[in-house]
Amino acid sequence: MDRNLKVSATFVTKKFEIQTKKSNTTHGRFAKAEKESKDFWALRGINFDVFSGEAIGLIGTNGSGKSTLSNIIAGISVPTTGEIIINGKASIIAIKSGLKNELTGRENIKLKCLLSGMKTKEIDEITDDIIAFADLDDFIDQPLKTYSSGMRARLGFAISVYHNPDILIIDEALSVGDDTFYQRCVDKIYDFKAQGKTIFFVSHSIKQIRNLCDRVLWLHDGEMQQFGSVDEVTDAYQEYVDWYKALPKEEQRQHKKDRKSERKDFKLDGYYQQVLTEDADESRLRELFYPNIKITDKLSGLMKCFLVMLMIILMGLAVYYILGHRWQHNQEISKFIDVFKL
Repeated sequence: MDRNLKVSATFVTKKFEIQTKKSNTTHGRFAKAEKESKDFWALRGINFDVFSGEAIGLIGTNGSGKSTLSNIIAGISVPTTGEIIINGKASIIAIKSGLKNELTGRENIKLKCLLSGMKTKEIDEITDDIIAFADLDDFIDQPLKTYSSGMRARLGFAISVYHNPDILIIDEALSVGDDTFYQRCVDKIYDFKAQGKTIFFVSHSIKQIRNLCDRVLWLHDGEMQQFGSVDEVTDAYQEYVDWYKALPKEEQRQHKKDRKSERKDFKLDGYYQQVLTEDADESRLRELFYPNIKITDKLSGLMKCFLVMLMIILMGLAVYYILGHRWQHNQEISKFIDVFKL
């Protein structure tokens, strides 16, 4: 296998703000202070390296962060902290693959290809192949809103694979469609692997993961629970799923509640201190954990007030100097004119 590094994630986190309170008053609509939000950490401390020619399975229960990580790898989203390195062009295929409902299938092909940087001539050369792969001959000139979910997935998959990306992310796109189309997709995936391309395969189907992937990454409530061989990780995941299903309903709810609380209570500073004990390069870590930090974030309230006052004084002096200099200049011009009048 070609061991060229294609995707590398280092201490990747992703935070979303969840609105928890909305004021019904007119004042509340404009007063930011009356709105409360909580941090939701969709991803917490993700680290992995993936190489050319690998097919990586992404597994986990609903809400575990699979789609969030997929979007970061595809360049659709950016991590809150940490670093993601992508060596090559990435393309994502999802059931909701960003296609436009009001456009026809053919128009969607052209739009997505143009947005990916392809030229009109290149698009014309592959359009028939895309239509044939998606098996949409009778519907290709119909609006996308008339398509079934399977037809949308077939079109999205066909467009993405004919972009010829270096990194292909398949997010549940093979969960719809018939066996014939599924086998067509599998053949294309094997062809991509043979060319040294990298594939991330997101699925709830352990059977598909076992058939298509070389290694598996198990995400559990935003954390990387396990990353390793297909058999080892899928067995561990299946064991967890069976354990959870066997719990009484009340214990299932409590388990979910506990895991959700851990996710909301996650503190970046705490994670930073944990990692700091394992890595001596503190300056590099601070760049990864606090990429958008500002000097003013470290200052006390008194120091901030002092700096604001200093800026006001300096601006006042500048204005005074400019106006005084202009007045003196005007006086000199007046004297010069008076000399000629004499």
